[in-house]
Amino acid sequence: MAGRGGLVLQNSATGAQIWDGVVPPQCRPNPSVLRLNAKLNWVEAQEPLHADIDVAAVNGVGPGMAFANAVLARAPGFGPIGLVPCAIGGTNISQWEKGSVLYRRMVRRARASVGDGDGEIRAVLWYQGESDTIVKQDAELYGRRLVKLFQDIRMDLMSPMLPIIQVALASREGRFIDMVREAQFATDLLNVRTVDAMGLALRPDNLHLTTESQVRLGKKMANAFLQFLPGHLSVANSINTTTQSSYSPTTTFSNFNLGFATSLLLISFSS
Repeated sequence: MAGRGGLVLQNSATGAQIWDGVVPPQCRPNPSVLRLNAKLNWVEAQEPLHADIDVAAVNGVGPGMAFANAVLARAPGFGPIGLVPCAIGGTNISQWEKGSVLYRRMVRRARASVGDGDGEIRAVLWYQGESDTIVKQDAELYGRRLVKLFQDIRMDLMSPMLPIIQVALASREGRFIDMVREAQFATDLLNVRTVDAMGLALRPDNLHLTTESQVRLGKKMANAFLQFLPGHLSVANSINTTTQSSYSPTTTFSNFNLGFATSLLLISFSS
């Protein structure tokens, strides 16, 4: 979920793409939204969030800024938010297993984001799986690998009840999308919510979301996250954009990490 919204074909012969540079209002910079860059420094967040992270690809608009701005709009007392992008597009879930390069980098960035003690990791947002729809065995193993990954992240971040918001696929690279989606909805862990991206508009490649869809997805994810905040459960439930797995309404956190695997981490800071 590095974000491919707004990419346009630059050269039909080579398939080269560029970002159109259009940033919708919901994704514009906000003084209260920061980003941990590749050098582990906090800077003002702006699209594309993964410009120095997913460096082998052309990045565009993703759901992260829309998510953060929506959270602050609905929960103005939440405090400043820090986004920690970790996504690498085109990866399958086995490339994110514990011990892998991508997993180690994600955990290292997550720890660095709260290393000064000003914050606490709050949640993980995860949107991945298109590459696991190609080979049947990958699709069959997806659910088991997903649960293990979530458990490992919680253990290594020392937060056994860390909220996780994952996105059920809207598109596929192969023909086993139904198996992967079924595994995503069947994730049986406490404090896991699943947001469904199916039905959101896709770019002409029929794989990546349009800019408008990225905004809509970011808002859906914000609605799901708000259900973990005291006083916001009824508002979020009235929107009915998510399913839940064993939701624990008593769990509260003061800071937030957001992961898309392709992965994005988000932090909110102590006042």
